[in-house]
Amino acid sequence: MKIIQLLPRLEVGGVERGTVELSAYLAAQGHQVIVISYGGALVKQLEDAGVRHYKLPVHRKDPLTILWMMIRLTGIIRKERVDIVHARSRVPALIGFMATRWTHTIFITTAHGQYRKHLMSHVMGWGRYVIVASNAMAAYMAENFGVRPDTMRVIPRGVDTNRFAFIGPQDKPRKAFTVSMIARMTPLKGHSDFIKACSVLARSLLKLRVVIAGPADTTQEYFKQLKLLTKSLGLSDIVEFAGAQEDVTKILARSDVLVVASRDQEAFGRVVIEAQSMGVPVVATRTGGIPEIITDGETGFLCEPGNPTAMAQKIMKLYRDMDTRIRIAKNARLSVESKFTLEKMLKSTEALYYEARDAFRILVVKLSSLGDVILSTPSLKAIRKRFPQGSVKVLVGKTSADVLKEIPFINGTIVADLGGAHKGLLGFLRLGRRLREENFDMVIDFQNSKKSHILGWMSGAYRRYGYDNGKLGILLTNKVKDSGAAMDPVDHQLKVLNLLGINDMDKEPALFPANDDRLWADRFLKDHWMPSAGPLVCMHLEASSRWVSKRWPVSHFVKLSEKLARELSIRVMLTGQNPDDDWNRNFFKHAKTTPVSAVGKTTIGQLMALIEKSSLLITLDSAPMHVAAGVKTPFIALFGPTDPVRHVPPASQKKVFFKKKKCSPCYRPTCEKGYVCMRSISPDEVFQAVKDLLGSKEPGTQ
Repeated sequence: MKIIQLLPRLEVGGVERGTVELSAYLAAQGHQVIVISYGGALVKQLEDAGVRHYKLPVHRKDPLTILWMMIRLTGIIRKERVDIVHARSRVPALIGFMATRWTHTIFITTAHGQYRKHLMSHVMGWGRYVIVASNAMAAYMAENFGVRPDTMRVIPRGVDTNRFAFIGPQDKPRKAFTVSMIARMTPLKGHSDFIKACSVLARSLLKLRVVIAGPADTTQEYFKQLKLLTKSLGLSDIVEFAGAQEDVTKILARSDVLVVASRDQEAFGRVVIEAQSMGVPVVATRTGGIPEIITDGETGFLCEPGNPTAMAQKIMKLYRDMDTRIRIAKNARLSVESKFTLEKMLKSTEALYYEARDAFRILVVKLSSLGDVILSTPSLKAIRKRFPQGSVKVLVGKTSADVLKEIPFINGTIVADLGGAHKGLLGFLRLGRRLREENFDMVIDFQNSKKSHILGWMSGAYRRYGYDNGKLGILLTNKVKDSGAAMDPVDHQLKVLNLLGINDMDKEPALFPANDDRLWADRFLKDHWMPSAGPLVCMHLEASSRWVSKRWPVSHFVKLSEKLARELSIRVMLTGQNPDDDWNRNFFKHAKTTPVSAVGKTTIGQLMALIEKSSLLITLDSAPMHVAAGVKTPFIALFGPTDPVRHVPPASQKKVFFKKKKCSPCYRPTCEKGYVCMRSISPDEVFQAVKDLLGSKEPGTQ
């Protein structure tokens, strides 16, 4: 892979050293690595490892420079044919985000600290993946910047255990007891608390040495305040301000205890594991991710931030008890070896790069009716086969989402509630923002409407596939012309998939009722005295309330059910949503047999399970027909005003009745000619079809 690491500078610091270590490792693994920063002391180490460095002012915050850097980075990405850009700070992240959007390149961020809630800070959560060093940092990014947990990866910092070699406390002869602190010169690091704790120690320890290391500007007001505090507490002779340290092992090698005095939430605390690796016990404040590294009393000591007295007490305990020092040092080293090695961190980051490269993110749009959503399942299965490592999510309407809940070849659904939460312009914009958060690479639009094309464009995906049917097809990047010829819906979708190199697929829908729904169906049938042996025929009388023309006469249903009971000893079960539907009420009013009623008693999952357990479904042009195809239950479909070629799902066992008239298919919800197309389908011929389909099943099975 070709990877760019993007950060402000390469001066001495944990972020910078981590970047050099990762870049050197990646180069050694055969990857091509480029680091872009404004330079610094670590550039030579980088170049010695065979990593190229571009010196650019990606640290500057003025808008014109940021814009210019976006353009420069875009050029570099295209010239170098970069696969991944990894940003480690806010201004470089903004530059990297825009450049990767323009070049369709993978963007990853590492959130190194708990950023202020500022507009600029949000960009650290915009990566396809966001690396954090601790669970505490992950919680912070989720709570404060809305970063979704599934996009975050916890990769703790790592330490080179060979370079930071272990020396037991008993093997470190000392003329003085040395307590050290290694941190940036900022009030958040708690230097003043540390100095005050050392003042308490100095009252009891005659041979105390204190080392404070970290980049320091001697003209900085904070540094002057620390020097003044040291002098006022009479510690000038024992406190050494060691300045920036390119190699912190030199400080740790002469330390008996390392102190982390942070007042603010530490994202991780790299210096903690470095000290632990070298056998230096650590006393740290209980902030951020530090409790994930230190188990109090086992691998170090914890105290509350801003409490110098408690800090001094913990240090004093280590001074007085060599056995405790040895025990904690050994436990801490074992902890580092199992969880925080440099090798583990480097390999985890490299694995994430591969995951980001291979895990193509695909959005499939299908907002329409339940039946149409079911008919998309063959395409979803084909997409999974084409992109086995990809993430496939479906944008689906609220009323149809449950049918996809157990589908094994998708990674989830995004619900579009266009009649509720996403109603109107503001709701539509909220839905678009929700889609952008997913960082989709591709949209496959099976809805092919103006709204679906707009949503695909709003998602930010740089490839968008669908039909150019005059409904804002200009928003698609890859499109096929809709000829308008009659075609079954699966083949209609396949023409779009042809653009992706998918030329063939299993066309039968596939649905998977949940185990809980199957158990419910078993109880329902048992409670209604349905026989465990013998055929179970399910009838669905309902169609959409506006589609009266799709209905088969109630009298025909009644005659058929009585014929089934009389001649085949089959008890019928009715399904549906509305007990007050005229067809349902009239059926129960006139039927001489006693059918089981599941009308108004099922969720979509429970309906799927009931149909799965049935021997046969008799239905109109409605969603249960697609359910039957999906759960591999034979079905008889009765068609009149609509074209079965366009609407009947592929299935191995089915019978479709369509008495074509001069006016059919008319696609009119009502009829002025007496609904002759539906009335002409006789109960007797449907009865014969039932016998034919049931005859293909094993005797005595449902």
